[in-house]
Amino acid sequence: MANKPTSKNDTRLFSILIGIVLIPLNNLWLMRAATWGSGYPTTFSLFFNVIFLLFIITVFNLLLQRIFPRSSLNSSELLLIYTMLSVASGICGLDMMQVLVTFVGGVKWMATPENEWQDLFFHHIPYWLVVSDSEVLTGFHEGDSSIYLKSHILPWLTPVLVWSGFITTLSLVMLCLTMIVRKQWIENEKLSYPIIQLPSHLTLKPQAFLTNKVMWVGFLLAGGIDLVNGLHFLYPSVPGFGGQLYDLHPFFTTSPWNAIGWTPIPIFPYAVGLAFFMPLDLSFSCWFFYLFWKVERILGSALGLRNFPNFPYIEAQTSGAYIGLCVLAFWSTRHHLKQIFSPVSTAERKTGTNSRLENINDRLALVGVIIGFVLLIAFSVIGGMSIWTAVLFFAIYFTLSIGITRMRAELGSPVHDLHRAGTHYMMVNTLGSRAFSPGDLTMFSFYQFFNRAYRGHIMPHQLEGFKLAERSRMQLKRLFWAIVIAAVIGSTTAFWAALDAFYRFGVSNVGKVPESFGQLQRWLTLPSPIDYGAGIGMVVGLALTFLLAVLRMNLFWWPLHPAGYAVSSNWSINLFWFSIFISWGIKYITLRFGGLKLHQQGILFFIGVILGEFIVGGFWMARGAFLGVPTYKFLF
Repeated sequence: MANKPTSKNDTRLFSILIGIVLIPLNNLWLMRAATWGSGYPTTFSLFFNVIFLLFIITVFNLLLQRIFPRSSLNSSELLLIYTMLSVASGICGLDMMQVLVTFVGGVKWMATPENEWQDLFFHHIPYWLVVSDSEVLTGFHEGDSSIYLKSHILPWLTPVLVWSGFITTLSLVMLCLTMIVRKQWIENEKLSYPIIQLPSHLTLKPQAFLTNKVMWVGFLLAGGIDLVNGLHFLYPSVPGFGGQLYDLHPFFTTSPWNAIGWTPIPIFPYAVGLAFFMPLDLSFSCWFFYLFWKVERILGSALGLRNFPNFPYIEAQTSGAYIGLCVLAFWSTRHHLKQIFSPVSTAERKTGTNSRLENINDRLALVGVIIGFVLLIAFSVIGGMSIWTAVLFFAIYFTLSIGITRMRAELGSPVHDLHRAGTHYMMVNTLGSRAFSPGDLTMFSFYQFFNRAYRGHIMPHQLEGFKLAERSRMQLKRLFWAIVIAAVIGSTTAFWAALDAFYRFGVSNVGKVPESFGQLQRWLTLPSPIDYGAGIGMVVGLALTFLLAVLRMNLFWWPLHPAGYAVSSNWSINLFWFSIFISWGIKYITLRFGGLKLHQQGILFFIGVILGEFIVGGFWMARGAFLGVPTYKFLF
């Protein structure tokens, strides 16, 4: 197989095997990094750990082409490995598996007579969801032990298999949804997909890219800064560059101006670089609406709305905005969806067999969505949820997922997190905790592992994988199964990597357990009524999203994009809004006075900036993770 000549778009099984081998190593890296606090790559839209590995593979592959050209990987195979690692990283990241493992091994461990967890909700937790043996959990939490003992492995086996199956099913539903919207969003609308600029340049024409002088200027500038800052971290006598988060809040000490809250003005080179790929109206909307949210806070304070402590209900507006993005996404895809449901479509009559086969594939994907959705509902009901709650929960979750994916494909924001604006927050905040049974609320608390924040959401990476497949003329069927394999291997080996690291060094992120189950304690002891303000906030967010979309479609000069309204309210945008502002200014000046030629040079320069930070920053992260020592972190 290795000696068989390959065409440009031929994707061999060998490349999938490489992905399978790299996923456990990648997951071990992520878990060790989390344990030692050396970095959280999946809190950013473009996972720098994956770019780090892709860069090494690409450079090695170029050397291999000179010696054994028939055995080297083509661009399709490189991008397939990239997609597999991205999906697996999202599963293993901070906003999914790194939290779930602490839930499975922490909820019984952290129960005390003072918090009364055992009396309040332990009888609502099925035994197969968690590990209860205190002797097994001692090594997990305190470290200096090993998972590779029979007495440790057996109690973990059932929860690992159960939760791995759940995560795989969740990812399969998202994959089938991706298959349904793929043709419309990739081939018909031709969205911009700013996030994939770097992996696309690195793999499609690696020789030309890696010999480009402009790219290397950006690489050396950003990489050099991180190299010096890393040395400064190890040896304080070495001068460092930046690293401070300057906050504007201390300058506003009187009411109503002090309602502005935390307002940092940091500059991250990689964020400036990634924002350069965003369309101007989108980058403008991001920083404009960030300031818009600050003005809302100040006005609320000036008007004396103290009886509404959550005003201006930013989390609720955010939820409504993302639901609005999903509705708009389905509206743009309505003709394609109608064609899927139509027994004999107009396109089939005109084009014949090919269109018919595409419709069959789309209908199979729809069947996959239905089957996966039913399995998730069944899992939740067996776990203690009522049917109506489970149906509503996953309907909202996949609605948000589609909205995030559409926003990423069109906007390319450096981050999207929805802190405290996810599915269960939305349901409890609007309907009140009284509307749900203790079993519902208990499962909500477990499901917080993939609803606490959406920074490492895997559905956008699935869609971007299919966009890369189009550019490299990859076989879509093989990519589909590669993503399925990545989900299965990624979820199981993420558990292994976490248990290996935690039994050695002690559990990390333990604070997420009281965050989620302490909240459950409050829901059960102090039930909350319907929050009409949160409901109004969601309606306002939905209505403003529709209004912005209508204005944008009918006024060619309208500068504000609804996706910018949604993403600018997230907590993490605090860290990136100023970088986006700087990038917007650079791009505006470049296009205004330098034209498209200078803009093209700017793209290569900023790709170099991103790559330089990711490679040098990835090196520091790997050093801290595998040597088990504190290290310099460039990400935040």
